Amino acid sequence: MTDTLPGTPSNRRGDTTGASEDLDRVKILGLSTAFPRSGGVIIQPGRPEFAVAAAGMVAAASMISTEQRGSFNVALAGGSTQSPVYELLAEDSEIDWQRSRIFWSDERCVPPEHSESNYRLVRETLLDRLQQAPGLVARMPGEIPPEQAARDYESTIREFVPADDTGIPRFDLILLGMGDDGHTASLFPGSQALNETDRLVAADFVTQIDSHRLTFTFPLINAGRHVLILVSGASKASTLKSVLLGPHQPNVFPVQGVQPAEGQFRWLVDADAAQCIQS
Repeated sequence: MTDTLPGTPSNRRGDTTGASEDLDRVKILGLSTAFPRSGGVIIQPGRPEFAVAAAGMVAAASMISTEQRGSFNVALAGGSTQSPVYELLAEDSEIDWQRSRIFWSDERCVPPEHSESNYRLVRETLLDRLQQAPGLVARMPGEIPPEQAARDYESTIREFVPADDTGIPRFDLILLGMGDDGHTASLFPGSQALNETDRLVAADFVTQIDSHRLTFTFPLINAGRHVLILVSGASKASTLKSVLLGPHQPNVFPVQGVQPAEGQFRWLVDADAAQCIQS
């Protein structure tokens, strides 16, 4: 059975009641897309509303998970789009952080204090601001050799995140973004990791940026109970249109490879990013 989140939070972030009233305050597009399981496309008018909606959906997922399974296994993403969301989550008293296990869906191969570290971004915007420490903070070890880091992180995930009947760990929520080129996590156009069917975490050399990245692969992403993709900014508008309304080409637009088998899948988009898909 699939858990269902409200489209946006109510006035009290994390409150899962009054979902129908909340949905009246957003625009949900019933698009015919390249995705067999595209989920809802939820549009917010501005970045403040976008951040509040995203934080509310994360909080709702956390409460559903802790009530039903006793813990909340969440994979976070880096990037400027997510920063204001994490700042709001740090203020949310409804989330039981002590029963939360925090992971990352991708990471740059840099030390944790490096300015480009996704871990550092989450630490500064969320972790350092919490009054209670999470039950587990499992960062991707970007400072060690990439292949070893990927193997070690996959082992950590298998240790703490319960698997489904297929043997793949099933996160309660995987938070993703989308780049201007249609990449998600660190799955870039044309990268070898796009074709991975066995490994859950890959160490991929990305030619476009001339460096290694650590990333979740599609088998792990698509096992998630809830997958939420956050897209903000006008620079992503044309790509979002191609991704949602164009042909299915995940080698060109890797985010199209996000196809949860059973989980709930949502896009949360601000008006600037949605300008090419609105009628």
